[in-house]
Amino acid sequence: MRDKVVVVTGASAGVGRATAVEFARQGARLALLARGEEGLQGALREVEALGGRALTIRVDVADSAQVEAAAERIETELGPIDIWVNNAMVTILAPVHQISAEEYRRVTEVSYLGTVHGTCAALKRMRARNRGTIVQVGSALAYRAIPLQSAYCAAKFAVRGFTDALRVELRHDRSRVHVTMVQLAAFNTPQFDWARTRLPKQPQPVPPIFQPEIAARGIVWAAGQRRREVWLGFPAVKTILGNGLFPWLADRILSQQGYDGQQSGQPLADDRPDNLFEPVARDMGSHGRFDREAKAHSVQVWASMHRRGLALGALALAGGALVAGLLSRGGRPR
Repeated sequence: MRDKVVVVTGASAGVGRATAVEFARQGARLALLARGEEGLQGALREVEALGGRALTIRVDVADSAQVEAAAERIETELGPIDIWVNNAMVTILAPVHQISAEEYRRVTEVSYLGTVHGTCAALKRMRARNRGTIVQVGSALAYRAIPLQSAYCAAKFAVRGFTDALRVELRHDRSRVHVTMVQLAAFNTPQFDWARTRLPKQPQPVPPIFQPEIAARGIVWAAGQRRREVWLGFPAVKTILGNGLFPWLADRILSQQGYDGQQSGQPLADDRPDNLFEPVARDMGSHGRFDREAKAHSVQVWASMHRRGLALGALALAGGALVAGLLSRGGRPR
């Protein structure tokens, strides 16, 4: 990633911020896009502490004109964009009958159309050069919708459909522009501290929970590969595969566990922020409030990033076992 020009949307907090820091650690030149100035400045300080360089731009990705203007400025000040990471999102946690049309529209405009706007801005430049990578930050919820998150799940389903169509178009055109989607498990981010909610208790990610740096390492790694999709966290693997095989069973389990599993035992605080329509005027950082529960490592993510070496190692072990078996019986391998 040395000297690559990388754009990260939603870079002020959570997975987006951790991803920006990981790109900086690997020597990339960064453009950090988000609505909140406080969070952007906090991300900038983290990048600069690593010796990195970053351009911060306040952008609401729901506005395609703002995204296009940001892309133009990035190429003028930093150079041609090599990697564009679409990570910006907002959500609301509530039953369907308690969500207004305006709230559904806002989640869709940011979490789905924001990805479309970022992708189109990147494609406009990458197609002309016939190179570049677009990373869509998705979720296991792009395959399996859960109760209380209908707006967010619908947006992630839409991103997956949009990305699948684009991927085929690029293949048809024999384009060297690559698009990949990274499907995440549950991560310890401020999302559950500032997302709009109408639940009686504080929302939480469904355990097990992972630290955002795991997602960041996976996203940065995926940006340098040619994988169609990358799944990060074994719960994401289990959710996607399990729903594909037994969706009816997932319905039953979620109807029994999906409500309590997304709420902690604590009531909502009176001064809890809400970032659905306006940014929160504070630096929330990368982590949420679940540091004690969150896992700092994932064997599944490590294995996914090293699957080629693991496959070769397994073949070598199998070959060695075969030779040892033949020799132990006095035979000779041909």
